Amino acid sequence: MSTSPRVLPTQEGYDRWSAIYDAESNPLIVIEQPHVTRLLGDVSGRKVLDVGCGTGRHSVALAARGAVVTGVDFSSGMLAKARSKPGAAGVTFLQQDASGKLPFESASFDRVISCLVVDHVQDLAGFFGELKRVVRADGFVVISVMHPAMMLKGVQARFSDPNTGEEVRPQSVANQISDYVMGATRAGFTFDELSEHAIGPDIVATTPRAEKYLGWPMLFLMKLRP
Repeated sequence: MSTSPRVLPTQEGYDRWSAIYDAESNPLIVIEQPHVTRLLGDVSGRKVLDVGCGTGRHSVALAARGAVVTGVDFSSGMLAKARSKPGAAGVTFLQQDASGKLPFESASFDRVISCLVVDHVQDLAGFFGELKRVVRADGFVVISVMHPAMMLKGVQARFSDPNTGEEVRPQSVANQISDYVMGATRAGFTFDELSEHAIGPDIVATTPRAEKYLGWPMLFLMKLRP
């Protein structure tokens, strides 16, 4: 007998997910990581803001590449995991709602990233407006998000609770690509890159969990200029 997934407020959901987040073989992260690295390019000496940094998977890696990194997230559980990682001492982590007003001066950062976050953001106008405010005029912003097509397969951010076995879903928002594009456009951004990425055989070979998504678009990326 199947049971419906348990939907939790986003913050509570990620607090619970934090215990196992890094231990999962998540095909979305596998496909996303190299694209974000490519779009950012050389970050040595750059001030980088990671909005919705989660367990610090990008923040710590960027600090190791010479960036001066600040990571913000509203989940205390995720931040605890981030702060416990080797190399985390090189990152300033702050507890802050990524979809609210950011506690930084305008034009404070050379690069801003927000990875696998915006499918939890209702107020896209406010969100993109804040990213544009804090990035420098000669900088840029990189956004990654689960492709909205995944929701057509009934898939959104979710995990299996190791204690109960139930499927838990942090609350998501059914934003479409047009919502992201128009949100960025109305905030005054221009586009360096828009791209969509499907699961291929290479991902399936390393992450068998991805086989059921073979050929299906899983990732949407934007590189934005202020």
